[in-house]
Amino acid sequence: MSFFIASAHAQAAAPQGGEPPWVLPAMMIGLFVFFYFIAIRPQRKRQKEHAEMVASLEKGAEVVTTSGILGKVTALDDNYMVLNVANNVEMKFQRIHVHAVLPKGTLKSIG
Repeated sequence: MSFFIASAHAQAAAPQGGEPPWVLPAMMIGLFVFFYFIAIRPQRKRQKEHAEMVASLEKGAEVVTTSGILGKVTALDDNYMVLNVANNVEMKFQRIHVHAVLPKGTLKSIG
């Protein structure tokens, strides 16, 4: 009946040696440290800089939002700001959506 089922043959034990047992954990720790310095740390730095920029917003600042809308801050709240985007056109945005604070006079030079 061994026509369909192959007979199992005992194999010799694999030779012991190879890597010491601490190599795999050391590689995992090294990979985490590498990932921390390449991805996690720079992202936290960008988040901190953005939070500082949002906290330092003041009335009269010229900003660009993440959606690309340029405007001048006319009113500020804890979480919201009102932008003057055109003559007699004001829009309300969350403060966290500020992408950048522009130098004074940028809006006049653009349009």
